[in-house]
Amino acid sequence: MKRTSLEGAGCPIARSLDVIGDWWSMLIIRDAFLGARRFGEFQKSLGLAKNILAVRLRALVDDGILKTAPASDGSAYQEYVLTPKGRGVFPVLVALRQWSEEFDDSPEEIATTLVDREKGRPVRKLELRSQDGRLLAGGDTMLKPNPKVRIKPPRSG
Repeated sequence: MKRTSLEGAGCPIARSLDVIGDWWSMLIIRDAFLGARRFGEFQKSLGLAKNILAVRLRALVDDGILKTAPASDGSAYQEYVLTPKGRGVFPVLVALRQWSEEFDDSPEEIATTLVDREKGRPVRKLELRSQDGRLLAGGDTMLKPNPKVRIKPPRSG
């Protein structure tokens, strides 16, 4: 079954999910942050069928999240490397991790802690702040129409 594309949606969350919204893609991106570079490394870490992994990797390359590069060891292999767009997913991964750490039914089973590499201390919880520095919750925000976007009228049949 082919899923509906959200590429042209007016909602930025829907557009993001169109690119990185399936769990395998997010786990591939996570593994790339953790140092995986080669097809076999992703396959071993995720236990994902090779055909599904190949499709996901190709999609992430096509969407500009990953790029292929010659293997750093000079071998004939290619490596998958995060692009700036792919590295931009890091705060999303941290937010998902922190949400799970807070609301998971068994947080004591979470095997790792995210720490600052330099100091070795746990990373503070992400916060949403206004331009003047105030801490914001969902009720403190709203959506405004973008004056640069012209809403297309619905087609009549």
